[in-house]
Amino acid sequence: MHTVDDTRKLFLADEAATLALGAALAQALAPGLVVFLEGDLGAGKTTLTRGLLRALGYTGRVKSPTYTLVEPYVVSNLYLYHFDLYRFHDPSEWEDAGFRDYFNPDSVCLIEWADKAAALLPEPDWLIRLSPHGEGRQAEIAARTENGTRWLARLDLPN
Repeated sequence: MHTVDDTRKLFLADEAATLALGAALAQALAPGLVVFLEGDLGAGKTTLTRGLLRALGYTGRVKSPTYTLVEPYVVSNLYLYHFDLYRFHDPSEWEDAGFRDYFNPDSVCLIEWADKAAALLPEPDWLIRLSPHGEGRQAEIAARTENGTRWLARLDLPN
């Protein structure tokens, strides 16, 4: 159920701007946050996640979990789970893997291609949509819950 819809928009000129947005998002993260990342293939969802993780101090390789469905990270006292459901086909995969347990008050979940499992997922606190715009891309960050609105208010967006 959509309780709020506070949306911020910004233009991302290049990969550096997408990484900078990820870094800004990292500063507003809190345990319990659920974020849906939307955009076509190559839109910058994993780049955004990489910027977020780098800002939290993660130095390892950040890759799209297209084949594993989820990449777990423990960084800056956060349990962060990056899901990519692009190849998700059967709801039983979700139950069998125990993914539901990842969504708890102690973790942050970033989900690419959430529409593939929408009925199985909680309402996102933020919906971040990346889309082509001129030579760069447009980013829209929409708060979809009261917690999402509080966390979005803490966000210091790059110029």
